[in-house]
Amino acid sequence: MAPKKILMLVGDFVEDYEVMVPYQVLLTVGHHVDVVCPDKKAKETVATAIHDFEQEQTYTEKRGHNFTLTATFSSVKAKDYDALVIPGGRAPEYIRLDKRVRDLVREFDNNKKPIASICHGLQVLAAAGVVTGRKITAYKTLGPDLQLAGANYVEVEPTEVVVDGNLVTSPAWPGHPKWLAEFLKLLGTTINP
Repeated sequence: MAPKKILMLVGDFVEDYEVMVPYQVLLTVGHHVDVVCPDKKAKETVATAIHDFEQEQTYTEKRGHNFTLTATFSSVKAKDYDALVIPGGRAPEYIRLDKRVRDLVREFDNNKKPIASICHGLQVLAAAGVVTGRKITAYKTLGPDLQLAGANYVEVEPTEVVVDGNLVTSPAWPGHPKWLAEFLKLLGTTINP
């Protein structure tokens, strides 16, 4: 298996587990991962948010770690990467407003490159217009928005994954094992037991 070059799109208050775990797993299996944030440069940081379920009607949010970016957003081009990862958290609700982000996502999708998105990361895919007619999942509060964007939204357990062509989606970080396994399959990554 040849190592793949993967781009990860983040912003301040990206969900902590949803950036840290995929980044570390993808590096562990030998892939190269560039993590970028619009209007930030390599070696700058983004703040992460920790989302948890503590018996309220929705998740709680706490300040997480600082995550150091590995590349500069303005210098990345989709043609230089094999795949894209879009974590959730608060970041997707505002990075999706950036035309450069939407254009980048569309370019990955137009070229049928694997795209893994989790939780609120689907807000970026919807804003880029790549969910229409696609079977996807996300954090359940996004269901109505994704349906309005033309997606075939499926509500599944937080530990599950939905794959439609080049799109791999999951509702939240408890889905990491299945979400990452399916993404690795699309990348052609094999792991010997």
